Amino acid sequence: MKTIKDVNFKGKRVLVRVDFNVPFDKQGNISDDTRIQEALPTINKLTGDGASVILMAHLGRPKKGGFEAEFSLKPVAEYLSKLLNQEVVFTQSLLGEEVKSLCQNLKEGQVMLLENIRFYPEETKGDKDFAKQLADLGDAYVNDAFGAAHREHASTATIAQYFPENKYFGLLMQNEVENLNRLMNNHEKPFTAVIGGSKISSKIGILESLLNIADNLVIGGGMRYTFYKALGHTVGNSLCEDDKIDTANSLMKKAQEKGVKLYLPEDSIVADDFSEKANTQYIPSMDIPEGWEGMDIGEKSVKTYTDVVLNSKTILWNGPMGVFEMKRFADGTNAIAKAVAEATQKGAFSAIGGGDSVSAIKESGYADKVSYISTGGGAMLEFLEGKTLPGIKAIED
Repeated sequence: MKTIKDVNFKGKRVLVRVDFNVPFDKQGNISDDTRIQEALPTINKLTGDGASVILMAHLGRPKKGGFEAEFSLKPVAEYLSKLLNQEVVFTQSLLGEEVKSLCQNLKEGQVMLLENIRFYPEETKGDKDFAKQLADLGDAYVNDAFGAAHREHASTATIAQYFPENKYFGLLMQNEVENLNRLMNNHEKPFTAVIGGSKISSKIGILESLLNIADNLVIGGGMRYTFYKALGHTVGNSLCEDDKIDTANSLMKKAQEKGVKLYLPEDSIVADDFSEKANTQYIPSMDIPEGWEGMDIGEKSVKTYTDVVLNSKTILWNGPMGVFEMKRFADGTNAIAKAVAEATQKGAFSAIGGGDSVSAIKESGYADKVSYISTGGGAMLEFLEGKTLPGIKAIED
């Protein structure tokens, strides 16, 4: 990989695409700064070399084609200033003579953050002229935004063509690609994939890909009810994709043909309303009565899943086991987090990906006890599906 690691950027103006698409609470404060923290090693390496750094990022999905205060990166610039112990230069423009002047007058070690790049419709269109104008602001280009690497946008892919000799992966991107390659191509067995989430439809690609490399496929979350129904069970009011019954049957058949052990929960915690105050009961079988819906995996399933994880050498976890946002229904997800952490301490390689899984591992207190946490949800899934990510391809070409 062509990374920044072994290059000295002293005296260079370096354009860096970062992923600062962070969540905010109701008071307007950043509620999870993981993506900012993970970008710091790249920023610090470049400023330590004596480069001036021009950061490009997006926040949310603005749709008006211009400035929208709620999506401004100004609060991020202020937050980053504190982390870097220097005032980060911020501009509410991306292009024009004022921005060019600011970029040209940056001193060695100084950092600048451009306003939300998605305020310009040309960004998501991958517009070449727009990318060229951005490219003119710097001497080198670094992509460190794995979370946006699956987007063929101007700042994540198109821009790289204007730096044929001076385009690099940042340290975050390097870490993501190396860990995911290890997961897919250089893993120890047994390899267990724990896949949760609400719908099969959003995980078809990764499930089919994992059937080619995993030894165990552990299913949780709302998607399990589509599998249950495919097996002829009743699922009550539980989330179920009736149009994916055939898909579920096909996945189970492929697992059997490939010798992959597919685990479905033996039991469920069900509720008579989608609420933390709902009445609940323990259903030891998969037959859920009408008026009730599955909210978490049950005790037997927790034990089975824990045993499978603890006996694994490689573990991928993507998606919660239940409605973990409600504390009453977080036990299954927390049990998986604990099992993955314990397996890692025993020598397993563990990878966590997907927004909900990352939130769950952090809330459970085990985030520092796993091998690797991906900063990209959709990008990680597409990488594991075997797709070529435009943001990676643009640097490698």
